[in-house]
Amino acid sequence: MTEEFSMPNFPIVDSHVHLYDTNRLSYPWLAAVPAIAKSHLPADFDRARGAVAVERIVFAEVDVADGENIAEARFIAELAAKDARIQGIIASAHLEHGLAVAEELDALARIDRVCAIRRLIQTQKDPEFCLRPDFIAGVRLLARYAWPFDICVLHHQLPPAIELARRCPEVTFVLDHIGKPGIKAGLVEPWHAQIVALARLPNVVCKISGVATEADHANWTPEQLRPYIAHCISEFGFDRVMFGSDWPVLELAGTYAGWVDIVDQIVGAAAEADKRKLFRDTAIRVYRMPP
Repeated sequence: MTEEFSMPNFPIVDSHVHLYDTNRLSYPWLAAVPAIAKSHLPADFDRARGAVAVERIVFAEVDVADGENIAEARFIAELAAKDARIQGIIASAHLEHGLAVAEELDALARIDRVCAIRRLIQTQKDPEFCLRPDFIAGVRLLARYAWPFDICVLHHQLPPAIELARRCPEVTFVLDHIGKPGIKAGLVEPWHAQIVALARLPNVVCKISGVATEADHANWTPEQLRPYIAHCISEFGFDRVMFGSDWPVLELAGTYAGWVDIVDQIVGAAAEADKRKLFRDTAIRVYRMPP
């Protein structure tokens, strides 16, 4: 019997999709994740999404080998020229280089559809990495391009991320994967309070993505995820939350349709306009896509 899933009755915008070609670029981290250590391209995404109607995609950088970040953005721009759904590229840049990163940002600005920057913080050993003066200077440069900064941190790294957003009010921040709470360990605090603190900052938006992979990959339940997702939507409000799949990392813990179903069920009683904000409008606005 075919499993039935709840999903929006309109095409969605997926604000967090990873596309990569292991024959073209190097992704050292994939060696530790054999289940997804092969190329994942638009045709693979279409097979994974199944019956879910996805109108637009925002590509999120995939932590390529050092020095290949501009080549990665160019590669995705080539894919976008063939697939109109790819309407945004969140590129990687070495923001820790401070004002010297301007040359790198200028190069990225010349690539079609680059709309935001991400520099992984979760992999950094220094807990104050994102508060180094040069990193802050690099982030502040993003205002020159009207680019948001995607924050990708583990839950214990949230305090410096909150401080970073406070110190750069001229930049919009997008919290990836709801701050990666310790769902597998059943942790709620201090993540719960930290989300409240982030939501009080008007320049921060929350991406409802990457949640199942923070739980036990094989044994999680929708009931375990619900309070974490609901808390973020309650605190940020529909004007400042956006749906993302985190595909194909998502597949380590579930399916594309299954993830859409969970989010759609949680907001089932919401007004149609609010559902559209979550599944479409916020991403279009924040990443400055054509209406």
